[in-house]
Amino acid sequence: MTKKLFPLFSVLLVAVMLLAACGPKEAGPVTINLWTKEGEADGGLQYVQALADAYTAAHPNVTFVVTNKEVETLREDFQTASLANAAPELLWTVSDHLGPFTTADLIQPVDKLVDLGKYVGSATDAVKTPDGKTWGVPIANGNHLMLLFNKSLMPVAPANTDELLKMGADFVAANPGKYALAFNETEAFWFVPWLGGFKGKVFAADGVTPTLNTPEMIETFKFLAELKAANIMPAETNYDVMDAAFKEGTAAMIINGDWSLGGYKEALGENLGVAPIPKVVATDTYPAPYTSGVFFMVPKGLEGEKLDAVVDFMKFATNKENQVEMVKKLTRLPALTAALSDNVITEDPILAGSAAQMSYGTPMPTNVEMRCVWDAIKPELLPTYAGTTSPETAAANAQKAAETCIAGLE
Repeated sequence: MTKKLFPLFSVLLVAVMLLAACGPKEAGPVTINLWTKEGEADGGLQYVQALADAYTAAHPNVTFVVTNKEVETLREDFQTASLANAAPELLWTVSDHLGPFTTADLIQPVDKLVDLGKYVGSATDAVKTPDGKTWGVPIANGNHLMLLFNKSLMPVAPANTDELLKMGADFVAANPGKYALAFNETEAFWFVPWLGGFKGKVFAADGVTPTLNTPEMIETFKFLAELKAANIMPAETNYDVMDAAFKEGTAAMIINGDWSLGGYKEALGENLGVAPIPKVVATDTYPAPYTSGVFFMVPKGLEGEKLDAVVDFMKFATNKENQVEMVKKLTRLPALTAALSDNVITEDPILAGSAAQMSYGTPMPTNVEMRCVWDAIKPELLPTYAGTTSPETAAANAQKAAETCIAGLE
């Protein structure tokens, strides 16, 4: 980890030294606990740590304690810590935490903290509530799933679901011990794009009434059960299994998010390809992954020198130089408008493929009811894929669970 940090730290240090005179007045020692959803596998955690170290190099009175937490663990731990008056000073997290955090009154709006006009509109909109308040400072735009393929194993990506099944069967027949496709079968985040491909949605037009027991939902379950029965995928694949299979070359294709691009570029080099998730032939519609982004969120009640340091760090972390550096290191689309025109983005086929997939995406709901939807779908996935629960029963179970959960929120 140390070897990876030195080159990145040097680049960021140059940028921060140029901006040091613009930072907050040096005061007494300030410690900022930063919780991030970024992990080591794709270099995300190393990047966050390098940013923090570079900032401290220019502002020695400010030190950071960077802690990685899985997305759901971060949500749970932050809620618990906030109730105990032990919340961290800054979060680096995803937009779907907006609902539970604002409902529980745990974070503060950022409208008056930074100039939000500098960021991509779709990014700030993702963390804006109907009252017009914005609750996060954008770091990266997208956070969406896409099809990634190993060109040395699968030279061309399937364009639609018929091709996916045919090419997948041909591949496993010709390559014993390998798999054509892997995706995380244990999480509803990987199910929802296919639901969009079958023209289904998780909520009615009011945005809060669940619509999980529908023909579209049933057809989605049927298709994914068929895909599983085709034996082109590993058994009961979770995130770690699929990630390792793709990096090690035992899976030719994977459905994963933009956060994984940096690690896959390092593992596969020029053999990494990016394409939209195959179009659903039955509906002539592309799957619609949820899009959102990665954001800084600031706990409610943070003030004084700590708030000053947090605000200045957020501005530093999202300036043009560091946004472009993030693209280089992590292969993620930036949230700062000024960074979008940089050559590192316009001339990169991987980023172009990511942007193409994002164009078929749909904004992730950030209301608190969405948590009920995630929790309702999750337990139905593996039994349905394995054929032990019928698609009809799975859809009915999910609808009932979501309704029960949402009723408990009132």
